[in-house]
Amino acid sequence: MEYRRIKDQAKDGVIVDDDVENLRGRSHSGSPSNVAGFGGDSGDLSKWKRKSIVTLALTVLTSSQAILIVWSKREGKYEYSVTTANFLVEALKCALSLAALVRIWGSEGVTDDNRLSTTFDEVSVYPIPAALYLIKNLLQYYIFAYVDAPGYQILKNLNIISTGVLYRIMLKRKLSEIQWAAFILLCAGCTTAQLNSNSDQVMQTPFQGWLMAVIMALLRGFAGVYTEAIVKKRPSRNINIQNFWLYVFGMVFNAFAILVQDFDAVVNKGFFHGYSLITVLMILNHALSGIAVSMVMKYADNIVKVYSTSVAMLLTAVVSVYLFGFHLSLAFFLGSTVVSVSVYLHSIGKLQR
Repeated sequence: MEYRRIKDQAKDGVIVDDDVENLRGRSHSGSPSNVAGFGGDSGDLSKWKRKSIVTLALTVLTSSQAILIVWSKREGKYEYSVTTANFLVEALKCALSLAALVRIWGSEGVTDDNRLSTTFDEVSVYPIPAALYLIKNLLQYYIFAYVDAPGYQILKNLNIISTGVLYRIMLKRKLSEIQWAAFILLCAGCTTAQLNSNSDQVMQTPFQGWLMAVIMALLRGFAGVYTEAIVKKRPSRNINIQNFWLYVFGMVFNAFAILVQDFDAVVNKGFFHGYSLITVLMILNHALSGIAVSMVMKYADNIVKVYSTSVAMLLTAVVSVYLFGFHLSLAFFLGSTVVSVSVYLHSIGKLQR
């Protein structure tokens, strides 16, 4: 869930489109010094060069996410434990948030807003979004039994609709007419991209795949809205602190999932059984994606994210043609184009409210 800078939230009433992971490295004060310096100071780079770098990074990470998950499978199944992989993703994000805090403490000192110590009332609200993210993150592995990588890139944009509708219902946030139109286009684009002209089956993705995509969108949307309410409850609190505690609970829930689902396999075969270089790259990809989006918010703008999302859909399809024998049909191309237009209109609608 991606959040824009807090100073823009007051003006635009921005709707969150992605995971709270995308907030990593920024504080609500909007101060550049509170952004974790991953990659260091970019003052020696020109503005266009920095924008190009972060756009390229976000595009590559976004497009490779689904590809790496599918590629990590062997003969149609995961040889490694998906719960341990998910645990490592949360652990890595937690470590990165802590590293960002150490950098901030070194430059600004320890203050009430960036102090790691907290109260029970503050951290007691994080288990709910952490549990929702656990279910959503595990579902993203199993959905590939019904959806290919390009189809996943298309369908995951449904979270824009779920987040927008939940904002309207839960936070009474008004949506512009352009945004409602974007929602309709998004549904049409997703459906068009899944049309199957080479089979008696109308849709490429079966009902189970659509159901899982909708559930994931609802989980992501609800977790995003809930987390924003938590974040805004104490806007001066450094976002790395809030991310840290969210990821700590994520690690706890994922450890519980390991005990319930893969305890015997981990005990008998080892925690890293079945891991490969692709598995490691997949874990790094999931952890670094949030950092890339936070860099876009610092060095570029939200339109860059829209362009990256659009290019990533087509890039995923092209790469899947060579890796997985994906058939790039006219329906998919038209559907992905409509989805790209709808994402762009949704972004414009936020700015015009």
